[in-house]
Amino acid sequence: MMNERLSAIMTRNVVSVRKDEPIESVKKLLFDKRIHHIPVVDDENKLVGIITSWDLIKSQKPFSEYGKIKVEELMTKNVAAMRPNELIGAAAMVFLKNLFHGLPIVDDEGKLVGIVTTHDILLYEYNKEYPNDPFIKDTNWLVSP
Repeated sequence: MMNERLSAIMTRNVVSVRKDEPIESVKKLLFDKRIHHIPVVDDENKLVGIITSWDLIKSQKPFSEYGKIKVEELMTKNVAAMRPNELIGAAAMVFLKNLFHGLPIVDDEGKLVGIVTTHDILLYEYNKEYPNDPFIKDTNWLVSP
């Protein structure tokens, strides 16, 4: 049932940051875009890390210091990533075994091409079970900030 490729469900227009950016810009993106995972890339768009809302929380740094702290100080450097041609079921297994919720998707050169989250897999499975549910197809019900 989960034997389709990640390319079928991944978000392609990925919000990313550079490691020398201040955490202040990460916080703004997390809140403004209502996301929880931001891949960190270099000048060639190669994945070098990931920063999450959890990273900001566990740092226990006050908001007033966010302008002085660089992304590279809080980001996870050893990042699990997958390729677009890998199976959705494989991503689900990675999520379950590692208890995280976002996987950057990279090409053969390590360049960021997408991201898949646990929400993407949940929505994929829901749509398989209830393909004609107008509630999910119509995103107007989403609460805006």
